[in-house]
Amino acid sequence: MDDIRRKLAQIDRQLAGRNLHEKIITTCPLLFVTTGFITGILVQDRLDWPVSVWLIPFVLLVTIAVLFFFYRQSWPYCRYVTAYLAFVCFFCLGAVRLADFRMPDAGDIRNFLDNEPKLATIHGLIISEPHINKYPDWKFARFKPTDPSSSFYLKLDEAQTNKGGTKMSGILRVQVGEPVYDLKAGDYIRAYCLLESFSPTTNPGQFDFSDYLADKNIFLGAMVEMREGIEVIESPPAGIFVRFRAKIRQIAARALSGDLPQEDSGRGLLQALLLGYRGDIDSDTYEAFRKTGLLHFISLSGLHLGILIGIIWWLCKTAGLMKPARAFVCIISLVIFLLIVPARAPTLRAAVIGFVFCLSFFFRRRANPVNTLSLAAVVLLLIRPTQLFEPGWQLSFATVLGILVFTDKIAGFLRGVISGRISTGKSHPTGPFKRAAAKFADKILSLFSVGLAAWLGGAGILLYHFYTITPLASLWTVLVFPLVAAILTLGFFKMILFFILPTLSFIIAYVLTFLSELLVSIVKLIASLDISQILIGRVPPALVLFYYGIIIFAGYASFRRPLVKRIILVIAIAAVIISIGVIKRQRTHRSDLIFTCLDVGHGQAILLQMPGRANVLFDAGSMYKSDIGGKIVAPFMNYAGTNRIDAVIISHNDVDHINGIPELVEYCRVGEIYANDDFFNRADQWGTAAFLEECLKEKGFEIEHLGENLNFSDKADIKILRLSDEIYDSEKFTDNDKSLVSLIEFAGRKILLCSDIEQAAQKEFMRQYPGLVADIVVVPHHGSVNTLEPGFLESLNGEILICSCGRGRYRNENDILLNQSGDSDAAKIFYTYKKGAVTVRIAQNGKIESDAFIK
Repeated sequence: MDDIRRKLAQIDRQLAGRNLHEKIITTCPLLFVTTGFITGILVQDRLDWPVSVWLIPFVLLVTIAVLFFFYRQSWPYCRYVTAYLAFVCFFCLGAVRLADFRMPDAGDIRNFLDNEPKLATIHGLIISEPHINKYPDWKFARFKPTDPSSSFYLKLDEAQTNKGGTKMSGILRVQVGEPVYDLKAGDYIRAYCLLESFSPTTNPGQFDFSDYLADKNIFLGAMVEMREGIEVIESPPAGIFVRFRAKIRQIAARALSGDLPQEDSGRGLLQALLLGYRGDIDSDTYEAFRKTGLLHFISLSGLHLGILIGIIWWLCKTAGLMKPARAFVCIISLVIFLLIVPARAPTLRAAVIGFVFCLSFFFRRRANPVNTLSLAAVVLLLIRPTQLFEPGWQLSFATVLGILVFTDKIAGFLRGVISGRISTGKSHPTGPFKRAAAKFADKILSLFSVGLAAWLGGAGILLYHFYTITPLASLWTVLVFPLVAAILTLGFFKMILFFILPTLSFIIAYVLTFLSELLVSIVKLIASLDISQILIGRVPPALVLFYYGIIIFAGYASFRRPLVKRIILVIAIAAVIISIGVIKRQRTHRSDLIFTCLDVGHGQAILLQMPGRANVLFDAGSMYKSDIGGKIVAPFMNYAGTNRIDAVIISHNDVDHINGIPELVEYCRVGEIYANDDFFNRADQWGTAAFLEECLKEKGFEIEHLGENLNFSDKADIKILRLSDEIYDSEKFTDNDKSLVSLIEFAGRKILLCSDIEQAAQKEFMRQYPGLVADIVVVPHHGSVNTLEPGFLESLNGEILICSCGRGRYRNENDILLNQSGDSDAAKIFYTYKKGAVTVRIAQNGKIESDAFIK
């Protein structure tokens, strides 16, 4: 009997597979439309054709589709033709929309400026509230040589340059060199500024801010030195809509946080969970959610809006309202909620689905979830098609699609496995307690299936953009979901009751405080286990596409013999796992030596990846860039597929060599931190060394005294070059002259790191080390011509010279080293501000390969 049932079920699955095509066309035709629209955007992004090229086939295809719709006969293949006509029509529409979105207007300021910065006077309307960059998570912010800057977005109206003035359009990002407190959105201003385009990212793994702004059609920035450079021409009172939105945001914030304890550590988490404002979450909490794969909980999405709509629906039902009336109240509530929270892709996607769900009660139609999700995607991409290229948008839709498509399949499979094992036992669960336990277990299984389906949908995107996989995220979701659901339910109830029953709201506030602190503690505990994520590093796009091909094949492919499908799946999954394993091993077990000088502006951060597994970092600091540990070095480590640093070697205590180390200790697994004796003995005029030691002690680290040599690899050596003690005691030696000089040797090749030594030390090194040569040289003091001893670089006879320097720091450095050597073919010269991160690879046979991030 069981064999007959299994065979019948197999036949049903095969028939479902054969009819899948027709099922999609019948039940969720918008999936065809969305697929065509997205494909058109992707093709246009590659081809970059003008709008006119796409308009002709678009108009022609729309005409054919309309004619076919009105004159179709009872043809059996009519629905298929309609579906594919819709696909190609929306394919062209997607291409047209992207081309139109990226095409500047005739008066756009992009048409009048080249890549060179230009002084200008601009007029325009402030369209965002000024943001003050206070760097709350950067320890060394107190030593920043300038005040915190401010930034806002300006809708341009007029611009005057040395070529004259004219009416112009476009959006500018205005950066002011000091805090701005007296400007607001809606002010019409005149600003005296420097207009320049945004520089692309210069280091692997670093967030590309210029690309982020370009997706929003913002290509130019206006640099204003101080507040006095801005004149307010007109400051009209805010409009009714703006005042209404600001008022309800204040009310919502007060309803949530008005009676919470001020010292509550979970206050920021509650604002993120319920209102979408993540700015007050401390960095440790945010990082714990990221590491555990639970970051989706603090991003307003379908879960949050679903609970809100469920509460409102229940209240309306309790009040005796019929379903259409409940739906109407839910729509009004959704509109108000969207005015309160930030407009992000997951929130807008969930809102569109919520609207469709509510509207279905007016038309007495049951909405198909995949159809509704497809509609949400089309609506958002019509508004701004470049959202398609944002990781957050991709993750939002991929995870929800995974939930819709695979949850039932996973749950059915698991129930089948469990019921099969139970049926082989001696007894079945009986009695009320066991039945209740079985129901609870089934709920847990359903929740796990949802988490696993969401993980399957987003795993490839997470790996491609963030270089990690979180295989245990489904388990952690099951663990913390009850807490999150309780916080959301109580939080929304509290906000509703705040003005009606303040005493009850006050009681709920303390319950929320306890639950939020408990949630933070649990997530931090899980993150501290360091088993939640596997860092892989950059993977090729083909591997990600192959992964999603497997997912689609597993979900929809049907075979007459299921064993064939299982074998194919096993082989394909094994290929993915082996590929990822090989990539991971190649990045953590090396045979070559890899030397990377990152672009940190005027500063230094050099990662040495030695043969074997050891990684050594020489300095991490910058004079003018903020938080390079968290924004440049740690992202590069993730890109490279390792967050392990065996040793950090500090050359000296200048702030441009050390101010990124505290954040690096938080983001990476650091072994030891070393510095030479002069780091401890020299005068700490600005208190930077003492502050660094204090920050590191809070994390359980102490800076150790460095000996002459370090042994991290059997095949490569790190030697510390020192002059005689009496030389260092000489008054002619500056603090820079006492900075650490390191020599790295591997496969008969040498790399010399000169740190900030100046002419006096350079002269002594030539005298005490007369035979010193190096194949790769990091030029002293960031390539400054003013502190370079004539003949020093020539004596080293380097093949590759690297200057870790910032743009504009030394205006005359372009040909400094060529002039010093007198021979343009003597060495290959890299300036990090021009070429970005510079990587040198030395093979086991001594072959040297060099590459720059900016080609």
